[in-house]
Amino acid sequence: MREELIGLAEAAGRIGARYFRSGALAAGVEEKGHLDLVTRADKEVEAFLQEELQKLYPADGICGEEGASLRADADRQWVIDPIDGTFNFVRGLPDWAVSIGLYAGGLPVFGVIHAPIRGETVSGGRDLEVLLNGVKLPPLPPLDRRRGVVAVGFSADTPVERELAALRFIRSELDMTYRHCGSTAAAFLMLAAGQVDASLGFGVCSWDVMGGLPVVERLGGVATIDWKAIGLRQKLDYLAGSTELVERARPILDL
Repeated sequence: MREELIGLAEAAGRIGARYFRSGALAAGVEEKGHLDLVTRADKEVEAFLQEELQKLYPADGICGEEGASLRADADRQWVIDPIDGTFNFVRGLPDWAVSIGLYAGGLPVFGVIHAPIRGETVSGGRDLEVLLNGVKLPPLPPLDRRRGVVAVGFSADTPVERELAALRFIRSELDMTYRHCGSTAAAFLMLAAGQVDASLGFGVCSWDVMGGLPVVERLGGVATIDWKAIGLRQKLDYLAGSTELVERARPILDL
């Protein structure tokens, strides 16, 4: 399964990259809301992923950011984000990614994230070790707050006061710093690679996190999402990372 899905994610990434290199005009940018964009590339990549996943797993369901919805009652759901980080994509920034996650038995169990411009693909999950460009990754490192950094991602409708409170908590209570990369999937890739210590998101959706959560959990990380209480199309707040950091930082979700 891994090789098929890596190949699928990388093929989808090539479609997106062709648009990316042609510029925003070629991508056909539309607005879903203020600071919330969608492009022709998003729609074409999602259609491609849906078609190919149907061929590979005809009995499974599919849930996609741009509206893909098949067999919603199936136990196994492929949750896809064709271009996570569309705002970055449109502005010519490199941090965007294709994300494919398998949700089965009410939990995320496998994921693939491919970041074409970074040239990185991470995959793994409950029953498969985590590979980054074919190389096995070690468990998440112990927390060193002297070099500590949290990747943050806030939806356009997150109240500014809540964003500022979260950043204040990271800087003052945790005595760490933060980075806002603009793509939850890319943030999970960085977390898996040990480049950041946690990923925090307000107002994200299942397709933002589904490719990354199984990877991080396989590496010994934890996340705060209660999937029994969250539907695949509901917005959610979350924190993911090492057990130590998540426990220290959990109050940030209630700010």
